Amino acid sequence: MSQARTTVGLAHDLLRRLDERAAREGRSRSTLIQEAVKSYLFDEERDRISREIIEGYVQIPATEEEDPWRAASGEGR
Repeated sequence: MSQARTTVGLAHDLLRRLDERAAREGRSRSTLIQEAVKSYLFDEERDRISREIIEGYVQIPATEEEDPWRAASGEGR
C-alpha cells in the first residue's frame, strides 16, 4: 500500500507519552499513530453499523417467529 506523509501537531506532553510508549513496545512513533488512527476509524465504522442495525429493527421489528424471547416476554401484545 502506498503511503502519504502528513504533519500533525501534538502537545509536548502527548508527544512525550507517545515516545515513551513507542520505546517500551519497541515500535516507531509512526506505527503507533497509524494504529491509533485505524482503531479510531474502525470504532467509528462499527458504531455506525450498530446504529443502522438498531434503526432497522426499530423500523421493522422482528416477528415472534424470528424472536422467541419477544413472544415469551409478552412484548408486542
